[in-house]
Amino acid sequence: MADSKISIYDTTLRDGAQGEGVHFSVKDKLVYLQKITETGIHYIEAGWPGSNPKDDEFFRQVSLSKTSNQKDISLTTRIAAFGSTCRVNESPEKSEILARLLSSGADTLTIFGKTWELHVGDVLRTDKRENLRIIRESVGFLVNAGREVFFDAEHFFDGWLDNPDFALSCLKAALEGGAKGLILCDTNGGAYPKEITKGVEAVSKHFKPPILGIHTHNDGGLAVANTLAAVEAGANQIQGSWNGFGERCGNANLSTLIPWLQIKLGYDLLPQGVLQKLTHLSRYVADLVNYPFDEKQPFVGKSAFAHKAGMHVDAVLKNNKTFEHIEPSLVGNERRILVSDQSGKANICERMRRFRPEIKKDDPLVEEAMDRIKKAENEGLQYETAEGSLDLLIMDILGEYEPPFSLEDYHVWSDPLREELDSVAVIKIKVGDKFVHLAAEGDGPVHALDRALRRTLSAFFPAIDESELVDYKVRVLDGSRGTGAFVRVIVETRHGLHTWGTIGVSSNILRASAKALLEALHLVILSDRGKLTTKELNK
Repeated sequence: MADSKISIYDTTLRDGAQGEGVHFSVKDKLVYLQKITETGIHYIEAGWPGSNPKDDEFFRQVSLSKTSNQKDISLTTRIAAFGSTCRVNESPEKSEILARLLSSGADTLTIFGKTWELHVGDVLRTDKRENLRIIRESVGFLVNAGREVFFDAEHFFDGWLDNPDFALSCLKAALEGGAKGLILCDTNGGAYPKEITKGVEAVSKHFKPPILGIHTHNDGGLAVANTLAAVEAGANQIQGSWNGFGERCGNANLSTLIPWLQIKLGYDLLPQGVLQKLTHLSRYVADLVNYPFDEKQPFVGKSAFAHKAGMHVDAVLKNNKTFEHIEPSLVGNERRILVSDQSGKANICERMRRFRPEIKKDDPLVEEAMDRIKKAENEGLQYETAEGSLDLLIMDILGEYEPPFSLEDYHVWSDPLREELDSVAVIKIKVGDKFVHLAAEGDGPVHALDRALRRTLSAFFPAIDESELVDYKVRVLDGSRGTGAFVRVIVETRHGLHTWGTIGVSSNILRASAKALLEALHLVILSDRGKLTTKELNK
């Protein structure tokens, strides 16, 4: 490879924030900035000054931090502000867009301009000469103000295929203005890797900018592949967002690109220790904006190294290379052995070894566990998404589980006429030789029951106050029975840094919910007592 050093330009806060359902507050942006700069990522594109009050306030606070030398915002990474060229028939000196970019205080300014003749005529409603002028003069104006300037060649690959001479002339105009970086954009996200390769090679043949970047969208599902093709063809900067956040189908996914380039292809991007935090970083960004994390993501998803088929499990336990393309720990992830009605003894034995390391596949307890799991799944339970319940079942089979409390009785009433706290739960709990009665109100019967359980048990087990219910799912298993159908309830609980799922199945939704809630609380208590290891809870 000609140049093994690749810089990363993170556009999560700007392009990623344009994705449906993705929202960053000013505080979110500042927290994000602090977290991501610790990784050593080279550029963070933080917003478009003047486009909304939120971005203006963000850049104001960052500027204050720089001038007052505050330490709450790390500035080791260069912060980029995003905008466009000046308007048609407008001088840069009179451009409000360019003025706002300069007033942002950002050291790096990225402006986009048209490189596709179609856009020049149909969108800007001008001629090619004027388009070249606004590119050249806009870049030159910002460079003369002492800023590092990148030119985003919008729709470059479509423009290059349509009229390569004009597309290249737009890049030349940016370089004449003093642009440090040329960023080739597959803005519509519909290019094919071979087209990307040819386009990058054509640019490399004509120009030698210090930075030649690639910015792809995922409308054709090829954003990562197209970025890799561009790097192999000579690009030395990748642009993308964490988890692939972005408009329409998203941007190139940094969570996938970084390990591909550094681990698989040997490019130099980030310090080695950062790669081992990759899974955490991806989840952190999703949590920050309260966006569902895609567990099917390569490298960082829970399913990335999850094995279910018995033959696969048997092979991977003998040699992980048989079904794993990298070591999960390289990206901060871990192997998961799934247990279900399709499992063989290898799956179940490996799970049981976390509680009894010496157990063998021919142990009768393994056979008993397999029979009980398959029977339970035939009745509607599903342990793949409720591995906390699976651990309790295994501990029971091994004789290592003694419930710390028991629910002796409960009753729940609901008043549909009340707008708030419309339900009341009364429970009877036994802890040791003590019986406790308690009532609690809630927004619905399940909430009331959960509050009653927690209020009662926290007096005996303080760790329960440190846990929280983070997800609650209900699925009808047999819709043909209408409201009398069996339902599956899965509860996800967080305790400290760890989460796990528990499950309940019944024709009574409250009874199914109670079972899932009770097992979740059992696990909180067991984890607090050290009965479950960190590895188990991470599963």
